[in-house]
Amino acid sequence: MRIVVQSRCCVKGGRLRALSLNSRLPSAPSHLKKAMSITTTGEIVGQARAAGRGAGAFNVVTMEHAEAIIAGAERALTPVILQISENTVRFHGGLVAPIAAAAAALARASTVPVSLHLDHVEDDRLLRQSAETGFSSAMYDASKLSYQDNVIATRRAVEWAHAHDLWLEAELGEIGGKDGPHASGVRTRPNDAVDFVSNTGVDALAVAVGSSHAMTTRTAALDHQLIAALGTALPVPIVLHGSSGVSDAELQRAVAHGIVKVNVGTILNIAFTTTIRDALATDLSLVDPRKYLTPARDQMSEVVRRILTALNNSAAPRGS
Repeated sequence: MRIVVQSRCCVKGGRLRALSLNSRLPSAPSHLKKAMSITTTGEIVGQARAAGRGAGAFNVVTMEHAEAIIAGAERALTPVILQISENTVRFHGGLVAPIAAAAAALARASTVPVSLHLDHVEDDRLLRQSAETGFSSAMYDASKLSYQDNVIATRRAVEWAHAHDLWLEAELGEIGGKDGPHASGVRTRPNDAVDFVSNTGVDALAVAVGSSHAMTTRTAALDHQLIAALGTALPVPIVLHGSSGVSDAELQRAVAHGIVKVNVGTILNIAFTTTIRDALATDLSLVDPRKYLTPARDQMSEVVRRILTALNNSAAPRGS
């Protein structure tokens, strides 16, 4: 992947405040809205963990995704994490700074706390751009390596991240669906997880407990006994990847048993593309992208609101 190093940049401007573009005019009176400063992933996850809630982290692919995620979080009155993956950076020509700057501008205009997270980073050059492009955290993915090589690579990433005030997540027990068929029997063993965290110093750990990336149906059955064991054994928050394939009820049970950060991506793309496909099929003369992107963005926002509401009603408070 071609990664282009760019200097720190800043974009100023407003943000879509409601679900529809037309609802921006006129804007709400200043006494009725208050923009929040951008926060950190560590703060969002730490507060959710202490309160026994789940922290929703949603994948950004386009500006419409970022707008929808923040609008949904505002409707749910809940902090949210905007995730930009290495795959998304590649989609945007290998340039991380422009999409990060746009997401940061939207985050600063939000009425709820929002953080930026660089997700599933395998390229060390991209990881080293995170500190200068507005991210407070990253997920370093060396899960395709052997256990020992994963430990070595992740420890180096952690040392660099902590030296630059970044919160770092890693993964143990490769979660299915990312680059091949879902291996349903893959699970993260608690003893391995404890050793991995101790040997790397990561701030959070994504674990394999029955979910799979890129699922288009919400039929995954999680291993809640394993989640509870991992949550008890580990001193850091545990993360669920592949949450699009998990029902709201299963997500609530997972949070109750110890999951804290919940990553969501594919289900937003399903809402987005289904709405666009239906709009174009209904009106073959439609050419103005605003006519179909607006309802598509609205549908993504509703998915975010619903999932965040579920994560907010998962469990009684637990110790941090």
